Amino acid sequence: LKDKSFNEGTWNGVKTYAYENDLSYKYYQPANGDEATDDDRYDAMAAAVNGGAKVVVCAGYLQEAALRRAAIEFPEVNFVFIDGYAITEDPEDANSAVLANVAGINFSEEQCGYLAGYAVVKDGFTQLGFSGGGGGTNPACCRYGYGFLQGASAAAAELGVEVNVNYSWQYGETFQASTDLQTMIAGWYNTGTEIVFACGGNMFASISAAASAADGFVVGVDVDQSSESATVVTSAMKGIDQAAILAIGHSYDGTWDEVGGKTTTLGANEDAVGLPTAADSWRFEAFTVDEYNTLLESIKDGSLVIDSQYPVNDDGIDNAGILDDADYENALPNITINVG
Repeated sequence: LKDKSFNEGTWNGVKTYAYENDLSYKYYQPANGDEATDDDRYDAMAAAVNGGAKVVVCAGYLQEAALRRAAIEFPEVNFVFIDGYAITEDPEDANSAVLANVAGINFSEEQCGYLAGYAVVKDGFTQLGFSGGGGGTNPACCRYGYGFLQGASAAAAELGVEVNVNYSWQYGETFQASTDLQTMIAGWYNTGTEIVFACGGNMFASISAAASAADGFVVGVDVDQSSESATVVTSAMKGIDQAAILAIGHSYDGTWDEVGGKTTTLGANEDAVGLPTAADSWRFEAFTVDEYNTLLESIKDGSLVIDSQYPVNDDGIDNAGILDDADYENALPNITINVG
């Protein structure tokens, strides 16, 4: 809950709804920390239900198996699956019933990733990095990364410049800070990378530390991370707290059927993705808030459509987001991606 990013943002949404509606709330942490198993996650959900929870909010795609088990066992409880999707009773059966007590809420991360990539190139950065969480198998991080590349490419084409991107999922599988990750990112900065998109929770600590040591810069993720480090130029944000508040509200106001058993995707049109524009968060020197607002409006009105279908290797979803430069050659002009 102290990652200053995805988990903390979700928790803040739970706390906000509970506080504003005079409800109790509690955090149930799975055993074994970063090495938690599906059984550990299920045990935490069951403990929440046994403790009296009427709604259980589960954050992140790793929750799916445990969430399925808990939702089946406790049909009277509503479950909110943040960064998730509608799930069925049997994942192996395409005709299996959808679990009506699970609300999957996800985001158009490709949109805020695009905004960040476009903005940093417009501001003069041409040597970029992307370090993704989930080991390349987390769809949300994959959408962030692909959007970032699309935005950087669009801005590069407009300016007539060439952009290079180091693009990696190494050391990000658990979303944790590590000396290996910091060493890799330090190597990027030392060989010319100017700014790195730190796309993965606590990975931010390692990446911002490497940036500080090398006078480099960082793009934050999920929430406005400008207060965490002077290296942060902007953050690709999504309304995680907003999503929790929205879904919990449906459980208490009698409209659960609007989200239960469904996947709800929040994006620019719901004001759920974007960059921070407050004066103390906006650290661009050339790219302006007016230019940003114009770009954001083009996404809202449909004149700019950003591709959410990131390429995957031939061996499929197990390596989603771990790409070869050739995958991008035609789709992303004026940009070279160094995958590793």
